[in-house]
Amino acid sequence: MPLLELEALDVCYGDLQVIWALSLAVERGTIACLLGPNGSGKSTIMNSITGLVRPRAGAIRFQGERIDRLPTYEIIERGIAHVLERRRVFPFMSVLDNLLLGSFPPRGKAKRSDQLARVFALFPVLAQRQAQLAGTLSGGEQQMLAIGRGLMARPTLLLVDEPFLGLAPVVIRELLDIFARLNREEGMTILLVEQNVEMALGMSHRGFVLESGRLVIQGPAREVLESVELRQVFLGRP
Repeated sequence: MPLLELEALDVCYGDLQVIWALSLAVERGTIACLLGPNGSGKSTIMNSITGLVRPRAGAIRFQGERIDRLPTYEIIERGIAHVLERRRVFPFMSVLDNLLLGSFPPRGKAKRSDQLARVFALFPVLAQRQAQLAGTLSGGEQQMLAIGRGLMARPTLLLVDEPFLGLAPVVIRELLDIFARLNREEGMTILLVEQNVEMALGMSHRGFVLESGRLVIQGPAREVLESVELRQVFLGRP
């Protein structure tokens, strides 16, 4: 059974349909990436998984249970953490308070101290700056904080939307290593949205490519990267 399964998903904003009959599955213990040009519907899919946007038709299942009819807080409590695009930290709260907010779900509260120590081990800069206001951190540090806050909920599935946007290469390399460690050492399943196709597929086991709200390519990451269809989606030519 896949950890996450989307079946024949239609998503609309009012009368405007943006996702069409989309079906995909993310296997437990893997890293998967969701790719596509701007406006193809990637963030809409992520938001649909966590209930921020309600599908008009279709089903979303997590660990075999249908979740698309649940409120967002219940979806999160079942073991999904969502790191939104553009970080969305609370700028006038401290680094520590931002992290503690992430442990609000019961599964996070149960081992808050242990998970905080784990986050600080992954991101030593957050330990050094835990009393600092989040809004005064650099962009890379804010991204680390946003990811760390998601990890505080002790998720089984981590959704990350555009984690490398606007970051320096040295920070990107550090985050790539952290995602690999989370997957390798903890068996965490990760689904991410990313614009850098080669980098995303290079770190993933499986890739999904959207075009105009429809899934047009899916498969093992290496096969997707080498496919003619991928070039057609992004370059409009063979």
